[in-house]
Amino acid sequence: MSGKYDLVIVGGGISGASLLYTTAKFTDIDSIALIEKESEIAAINSHHTNNSQTLHFGDIETNYTLEKAEEVKEAAELLAGYLENHDPDREMHSKRSKMVLGVGDEEVAELEERYEDEGFGDLFPKLRPIDRDEIAELEPKVVEGRDPNKEMLALQTPDGYVVDYGETSKSFVDEAREEANVDVYTGTEVTDITPTLDGYTIETDRGRFDCDATVVAAGSHSLQMAKELGYGQDKVLLPIAGSFFLADTDDGLLNGKVYTLQMKKLPFAAVHGDADVHDGSITRFGPTAKLVPTLERGRISTVKDFLDVFGLNAAAFLSYANILSDRILLPYVLRNLLYDIPEVGRKQFLPHVQKVVPTVELEDIERAKGYGGVRPQIVDTKNKSLDMGEAKIVGDDIIFNITPSPGASTCLKNAMRDTHTLLDFLGDDYEFDEEAFREETIGHFPRADDSDDPKVVAPNADDD
Repeated sequence: MSGKYDLVIVGGGISGASLLYTTAKFTDIDSIALIEKESEIAAINSHHTNNSQTLHFGDIETNYTLEKAEEVKEAAELLAGYLENHDPDREMHSKRSKMVLGVGDEEVAELEERYEDEGFGDLFPKLRPIDRDEIAELEPKVVEGRDPNKEMLALQTPDGYVVDYGETSKSFVDEAREEANVDVYTGTEVTDITPTLDGYTIETDRGRFDCDATVVAAGSHSLQMAKELGYGQDKVLLPIAGSFFLADTDDGLLNGKVYTLQMKKLPFAAVHGDADVHDGSITRFGPTAKLVPTLERGRISTVKDFLDVFGLNAAAFLSYANILSDRILLPYVLRNLLYDIPEVGRKQFLPHVQKVVPTVELEDIERAKGYGGVRPQIVDTKNKSLDMGEAKIVGDDIIFNITPSPGASTCLKNAMRDTHTLLDFLGDDYEFDEEAFREETIGHFPRADDSDDPKVVAPNADDD
């Protein structure tokens, strides 16, 4: 197997698949190849069991600033519009109510300030504050068993997109494969990338590929490949493994997604509960966040890859020490280690579940075996700090996407930006029809004025 292409994309998760879709359908690049090491598309972190299935808009993520929410909002609307356009039967996603829940005077005041004073109510027209009675209408189990004298408030919206990112990745690839200039190679592992006078030679275990431009969208492995080419020497990874607890009941515990308030200094999502995208009787609670020395969950072989990225140098160790000595982060990391211990973990995690659904008992939940992936957090070894932004390295005719921020939610916006960069790499011969791209994606996102009362959504609307 071998070939010469204008563009080669390494990695068939949601990031690589969305870029393949964008460049194949909306540019006139002559030849494009996608290379994926697994036997199928989206087999690792984009698989629906390995992430929280959330499409982040920034409306209920309370550790987002208004500026961050403004950026994430457009990205989420691009993907939501794609799903509305290409998944009318809700096979890749479901649309439900979602809310961030405040309990007690302090949390209620924080949500009120966020909505009224910080501008989130203006930025998100469908977002609205609802009181205990309205919360009970949408999510009865959230109110049931809770102290009636305790003040409650939630910021609620109907834009609770629950997404199977694996199936969405496959949809992107299927759309791209309709174009004659696209080849997709699965079961093909990259072993080396070498710069040439005209671009890059990519060696794989199934042959050689030559290309003018390359995008590496291989998750944590992107930084490993970048370092081999001399890029990203001031960066290392803090790999965080996310896990979930499941409650499997006949009628389900939640109708939609319920978040709790997040700690502003932490890059990790607060514990939330939501019904599974494909089975409403299963409710997920999580994610937990555990530091692991691997680049892929459950694959011991990637410990060596982690060590390659880490570098075992003084700057890396000092950066880890500085980050993990934080008085908020360190207790958080240590506490999360407990959740994987049999029996002890369930007991320790139960109060977080009960913050969402008070009546849940210990026997109602179990740790989800086979669920959870690795989300790499980028460490800046110059500043010895976590880099909370998007992790992207742009080199000479090559882009390394390590992790978009926040995750899969920004895949199409990230693809749009990368497409502009790629055309700069490739010269004036090619064009990107961004207007058509937007029409096919964000053009189908339902706006607040598209219905008489967009702020109310019935439980499990569109999920019958």
